[in-house]
Amino acid sequence: MRLILATVLALAAAPVLAQQAPSGPPGAPDPSRVVAGTYKVDSGHTQVLFTYLHLGFTEYTGQFTQPTGSLVLDPKNPANDKVEISFPIAKVATTVPGLNEHFQKPELFDSAKYPEGKFVSTSVTVHGTTATIVGNLTLKDVTKPITLEARFVGAGGAMGSKKPYVGFAATGSLNRSDYHLGFLVPMVADKVDLVINAGFVQE
Repeated sequence: MRLILATVLALAAAPVLAQQAPSGPPGAPDPSRVVAGTYKVDSGHTQVLFTYLHLGFTEYTGQFTQPTGSLVLDPKNPANDKVEISFPIAKVATTVPGLNEHFQKPELFDSAKYPEGKFVSTSVTVHGTTATIVGNLTLKDVTKPITLEARFVGAGGAMGSKKPYVGFAATGSLNRSDYHLGFLVPMVADKVDLVINAGFVQE
């Protein structure tokens, strides 16, 4: 009897559950969903990744977690777009705790003296669903120009708040010796490849 009752209740609830179940993710790679405005970085879903060749054997990747920043989007006038990403050096994360600590030392990032890295765009050129972002990257006491190639990932309403949300992935490269980070070059490669997976929610 209990089994029959449970089955009846489950069947009765099925239409309601079907109505509540999402038909897909809230974001989609549809540029028409992009809403103009000022956005802030979703720190929990944004990554600043770096990869370098270690001793000629392996490509090694780490990341700076909990970045912050802002994005100004103007789909009708994309030349007005601006982006800024800051990342705390002390939040560097690799698979080796001792390496995380070593990154903080003076011969590398010297986080006690220079606690933050930052990218600030100077121009954004949109090509459909991709963009070339030129800007300045600051690490330690050095600020140098860098070019990022960005790809639109998706837009829609953020989960919960339903505020407009957009996501992009950007790639670029730098020579760490240009930023006084040349420890162990050339045994450990000078070139570093960057990937920024960035999510932004409208303020």
